[in-house]
Amino acid sequence: MKFATLKKPAEKPLKAVIEEFLKTFRLEDKLTETRVIQSWEKVVGALVAKHTTRLSMRNKILYVKLDSAALRNELMFAREKIVKALNKEAGTNMLSEIVFN
Repeated sequence: MKFATLKKPAEKPLKAVIEEFLKTFRLEDKLTETRVIQSWEKVVGALVAKHTTRLSMRNKILYVKLDSAALRNELMFAREKIVKALNKEAGTNMLSEIVFN
């Protein structure tokens, strides 16, 4: 007597399943934005992070609210360098600009 061979359902690595889930529900960009925002303190340091009151991201632009006008002025000069560092830390090229308020 022969037993019928049962086919296993297609197995996928967990990473592929998660990526498919994020793509299906259009959450990839939101996840990337979160990575960029979470990288802020590591990239700019604890002192600047301490004076940061709000971070938000829309349309590839990071909006940074600071409580110090002098610090805001200093960061304006390093804006391009910070963009590159945040993209590198977050593993993306999503961020294109920073606006300091």
